[in-house]
Amino acid sequence: MPGILAAIALIFLGYLFNSVKIINQGYEALVERLGKFHRKLTPGLHFILPPIDSIVYRETIREKVLDVPPQQCITSDNVSLMADAVVYWRITDMIKARYAVEDVQRALINLVLTTLRSEIGRMVLDQTFSSRAEINARLLTELDEATDPWGIKVTRVEVKDIQPSKTVQDSMEKQMAAEREKRAAILKSEGEQQASINQATGAAKAQILRAEADKRERLLLAEGTAEALKTIAATLQADPQAGSALQYLMAQNYIDMGLKVGNSPSSKVIFMDPNSIPGTLQGLLSMVDVSKVGEGSSSRTLPPQKFPLRTPTSFPAEADFPRRD
Repeated sequence: MPGILAAIALIFLGYLFNSVKIINQGYEALVERLGKFHRKLTPGLHFILPPIDSIVYRETIREKVLDVPPQQCITSDNVSLMADAVVYWRITDMIKARYAVEDVQRALINLVLTTLRSEIGRMVLDQTFSSRAEINARLLTELDEATDPWGIKVTRVEVKDIQPSKTVQDSMEKQMAAEREKRAAILKSEGEQQASINQATGAAKAQILRAEADKRERLLLAEGTAEALKTIAATLQADPQAGSALQYLMAQNYIDMGLKVGNSPSSKVIFMDPNSIPGTLQGLLSMVDVSKVGEGSSSRTLPPQKFPLRTPTSFPAEADFPRRD
């Protein structure tokens, strides 16, 4: 009798132990009673009635990472490449994840592969490299809509790598090298063009500045000459004797000019008629007399010249030169 009671006590303790279930934080479990869904167990302590109740599914509700293996894809311009992706997902409805699809992870992998191939097939090769964000956004939208009936939430999709074939890579490298050479040649030609423009602009500005300097120099010289003529005219008008001095200075300058020409180191031959020298000097002096008369200051005759010049009769009519028979 005591042995039977002890056996019954052991059976009861074993049944009680099997009926107590503890669900850890971050997990949920599904209980079936007599082969039919009964209830869902959340984190904490729970009691079930074995053997009519049984836990048939226990899974975490935390976010998971699914690494999709590389797959061969073909772009819209018929270029073959290898692409892989990473998918972040979690279970939002444990009941749908259990009863709506047989194997959640396997179904999700196949769905990601087909969607990735479809998205890459819509683009050309260059777009697949420059439109990673667009591919990720499209994959996320399509996967999230497709997995919603399964009780799954796809939170993020990232395309890890897009690897074209070796032949395509070599062609791309040659294309990039040619593009860089083209840009370098364009930049060099633009630099040379800009340098030529700058040089031409500088030469034009320098020529303009030289012309303006020459213009200012001539204006200053003309102004100085005008001021000198005004001073001479005022002096002649104020002092009648200044005319004789001016005549002397003009004759002296004429003679000095001949001396400078004769003293220059270059070779020269001057043919001069002695009879024409007094006439030239007399013409210069008459210019002074005409300028005084043109001023209209007075009708008086000029005083006798202080520095008389010799007349043409003072020079010999002919010069004795050696003759050859």
